Amino acid sequence: MTSNAVDFAVLHRIGWPAAGEAEEPAWSELLAAHPQARPARVVEQHRSGYVVADAPGVALRAESPPEWLRRPAFRKGEAPMHERAAVGDWVLLEDVRIVALLPRHSVIKRGAAGEHYQQQVIAANIDTVFVVCGLDEDFNPRRIERYLLLVGGGGAEPVVVLTKADRGADVEAALAGLADIAAQGVPVLAVNAKDRDSVTALDPWLGPGRSVVLVGSSGAGKSTLANTLLGEQKMKTGKVRESDSRGRHTTTHRALIALPGGACLIDTPGMRELKPTGEEDLAEGGFADIEALARECRFRDCSHRQEPGCALRAAVERGELDPARLQNYLKLEDEVAGAADRLATRLAQKAQARTQGKALNKRLDEKYGKH
Repeated sequence: MTSNAVDFAVLHRIGWPAAGEAEEPAWSELLAAHPQARPARVVEQHRSGYVVADAPGVALRAESPPEWLRRPAFRKGEAPMHERAAVGDWVLLEDVRIVALLPRHSVIKRGAAGEHYQQQVIAANIDTVFVVCGLDEDFNPRRIERYLLLVGGGGAEPVVVLTKADRGADVEAALAGLADIAAQGVPVLAVNAKDRDSVTALDPWLGPGRSVVLVGSSGAGKSTLANTLLGEQKMKTGKVRESDSRGRHTTTHRALIALPGGACLIDTPGMRELKPTGEEDLAEGGFADIEALARECRFRDCSHRQEPGCALRAAVERGELDPARLQNYLKLEDEVAGAADRLATRLAQKAQARTQGKALNKRLDEKYGKH
């Protein structure tokens, strides 16, 4: 990789991948194409622009390229939301202007709210996703499964972190309720987010140069956990409602912070809506066992609802498959299929627009000649 007069050891302290971990040829080409630019990481994303860092503790406001406009990309020349920089991305800076976005080696996305199909990046270039859920009224295995679906296939390792283990919750019952998830190879840990000794259980994923993002609902304890890992009360926290253990959005934007041990942590606001993008794989999203069992159904196109010889319903009847988990699987399967249809329509529209544009340019060239 070309040096570009950059100290990559310093960049590694804010998550620059070690040799062999990133798409180095593509990164090298971009670095060589912009010899006056230096790499920096997006640490905050706001409506008005970006805050980036090229060393721990550094915060620089950066100007985004003109094609990264602050509205949905439906006009010629505007970049779609998921192709613009997000927190965790690596960019190239010339002075304070972003001139290139380096390829991502991992990305966590969701379907954006709204009428038109869009994808929204939650975080990029991360190694691990801590799916945070409180052991109170916030505890919801079905929501955890939805998060795992969005994480699966994105290139990052999911870890389920159950907070508030100090509040008299039945930890063993909660772990038993997530046994099917743990059986898919997803670590499930219960911690007291306020106790540093308790959260040392997360240290294996927080080594130097590693990047972790916290996701979960408001009030789950993400900011409390971040403060404990930081060793200071940097992130704002708030009380939760007694009725449902939900909190207000004390975290208002995504932010990347360097931890004392050398890892990077991205805290995110609570997300009320977790829509699939249509690119998810249910087998990679925590349902590999159900996908494998479904292949034993009598009919290849079994919908797992009324058909005879359904292996999934038979497993429920034998007590081997949680009926609530099966219903969530079927619901998510329908949502992914619906999002995939919308994605295919969107891609077809873009392809048609490109074809029509080329045809129009050809007619204009034939009529008026090329300039």
